[in-house]
Amino acid sequence: MNRAIGFLTIFGRSNPPNGSTLEWFPLVGALVGALVGAVWWGADRLWPHALAAALALAADLVITGMLHLDGLIDSADGVLSHMERDRRFEVMSDPTVGAFGVSVAIIVLLTRWASFATMVPRVALIAGLWCVARTVMAVTVRSQPYAKSNEGLASLFIGPRAWISVGLSGSILALGLGGLGDGVIGVLAVLIAGLTGAGVVAFARRRLGGYTGDVLGAAGVLAETAGLIFAAARW
Repeated sequence: MNRAIGFLTIFGRSNPPNGSTLEWFPLVGALVGALVGAVWWGADRLWPHALAAALALAADLVITGMLHLDGLIDSADGVLSHMERDRRFEVMSDPTVGAFGVSVAIIVLLTRWASFATMVPRVALIAGLWCVARTVMAVTVRSQPYAKSNEGLASLFIGPRAWISVGLSGSILALGLGGLGDGVIGVLAVLIAGLTGAGVVAFARRRLGGYTGDVLGAAGVLAETAGLIFAAARW
């Protein structure tokens, strides 16, 4: 678990991840979501909804060290552009940010903020959404081909290909937390998040031939965002 915490958050980075680290992704995701939800809940009792939403958004970026947001930006520049496959990898590894990355980042951050701002704080719901996002990441690594030739940060996770156990346990935990947080709407929000993450991975595989670390981050962020949008709707 320490390796998963060290990789997915800013808390401790002494041990590099390995194949078994993935087993802890769903639980660590739930813990990160619970922290973000707790900040949201506490801030909402001191400040207006809009400011509380901004603080929740900031808490997520700080806790994760912007790791997943960076993956989203790089993936947007490489996957959405019209270019050859090899060129996509070059663009995604370039430290500069292009128009696709900037545009997607702005839209996603604004959407996440607006979703937080229009809902009553639900700690368990956020824990469930963040849990399923990391479950998608773990299942992707275990079930999909790696797009690069044994290089890149995500290659550290390559190990046994069995994915059913981590997918099942993560899904059960995420659905349970979603239901606890917002009943049927929470469960459906978790399902929407999971399907969105899977869709991102499938689209990236068509463009890249598999997943990369950036794709994992993009799938996670977009999964969370889709779940937030669904939960914020006026049902």
